[in-house]
Amino acid sequence: MATERSSPVSHRKLGIAGIAVLCGAVAIVATGIMSREKSNADLRNWTDEQAIPTVAVIRPEAKALTSTLDVPGRLEAYSRAPIFARVSGYLKGWYVDIGAKVKAGQLLADIEAPDLDQQLLQARADLASQQASAKLSEATLMRRKALLASNFVSMQEIDEKTADLANKKAAVKSGQANVERLEALAGYKKITAPFDGVVTARETDVGALISGGAGTGPAMFVISDIAKLRVYVNVPQNYVPAIKMGSKATIRTPDYPNKTFVATVESSSQSVDVATGTTRMQLALDNSSGELMPGGYANVEMNLARDGVPLHIPASALIFDKNGLRVATVTADDRILFKAITIARDLGRNIEIGVGLLATDRVIVAPPDGLADGDQVRVAGAKKAAPETVSEKQDVKG
Repeated sequence: MATERSSPVSHRKLGIAGIAVLCGAVAIVATGIMSREKSNADLRNWTDEQAIPTVAVIRPEAKALTSTLDVPGRLEAYSRAPIFARVSGYLKGWYVDIGAKVKAGQLLADIEAPDLDQQLLQARADLASQQASAKLSEATLMRRKALLASNFVSMQEIDEKTADLANKKAAVKSGQANVERLEALAGYKKITAPFDGVVTARETDVGALISGGAGTGPAMFVISDIAKLRVYVNVPQNYVPAIKMGSKATIRTPDYPNKTFVATVESSSQSVDVATGTTRMQLALDNSSGELMPGGYANVEMNLARDGVPLHIPASALIFDKNGLRVATVTADDRILFKAITIARDLGRNIEIGVGLLATDRVIVAPPDGLADGDQVRVAGAKKAAPETVSEKQDVKG
């Protein structure tokens, strides 16, 4: 009888235990499904975040990286005179060679000009004849005037003799001018130095045929005043306003690598060469010691006067495509905004900006390909760890 009474109780306990097991199994399955869905959602979010490019940004630096401009220059004599002959003939002799220091008026060479000498002799003889004719005409006129009171000559004859005397005097003046012209020309048979300087070229020798007055072919001599030199440089247009007249420049030359010279900015051409986009400027350089030579190369370091401090960015930030020269900036909401810029100066690793950027802009240091305006980016430094996968969580539970 006891066994029959306990049987319903055992069945009831088994039913309750089965229900508990079933509920537990349902709970485990539901928990697994929810965990997998959450892991999948986290993985999708992480994958989407990884698709957003991460970029490094920098703000433009407002500082003067350099206050000078280095440009190549050319040294020239402050005064340079190619000497050509004024008369034709043969070189009789020369008395100075290249490198000789000469004074103003010093004899450089003599020219034999027999044709000119004969022309001068003829002109002087013609002048003497014209003077004699004028003297005779004047004496004849005086005699005729003396006989005018006695009515031996007419007034018509007096007028004719007066006109003849005027013609003869005019011929004398013409002959005198011709003689003076030839005498002055004969003075050019002696070639002299126009100013103090150095003979930098001699392109003639004894017996050479000299063609006077043509000014073609090589000069007989070249005299250069090298006590003071001119330094010519071509300055890019955007730097011209920053170079002031009277400012100093440092000169370096290959022949004196450990020595510098100081030059002064004297003048500007006030024009831009359309072929090079540069303006030619002239500097004056004292060379009283004679160390530097005209025609030589020089590196010129010019001081720049700036009204403000320019902005600089790394050269890697530049983008040049069909839209022109631009940089990629990041807005406050981490989106791409391209800005067009102009370059004031290329300093190699750094670029001096002309216009287009503000000091508060965030510029991408090395923009990746494929960026477009409005794209979302992540600024380097805000990194997130990847979520655990479902299989990893199951392994932990197991």
